[in-house]
Amino acid sequence: MLGCDRVGAVTRLVQVAVAGDVAEAEQLQELLSAAGIESQLEPAVEHDPDTLDDPPLKVFVSESEVEDAREAIEALTELDDELLEDA
Repeated sequence: MLGCDRVGAVTRLVQVAVAGDVAEAEQLQELLSAAGIESQLEPAVEHDPDTLDDPPLKVFVSESEVEDAREAIEALTELDDELLEDA
């Protein structure tokens, strides 16, 4: 068919991290955003308001950006480790 473009291509999301709480998830999301990588957050466990006020969250990125996302997260982890050693 002439002039037929691929519309609505689905991008598969891949989990790159699990954040222990909302603050950590937002920190990872900001880091990824600064690296030009869009991310999405989803609860890591079924949220029960009676047991978890600040549940862990999964961090997802598009499949094409997994390697870059993992490198950015690893760099942040190494920086955190260095700061802890210097303290």
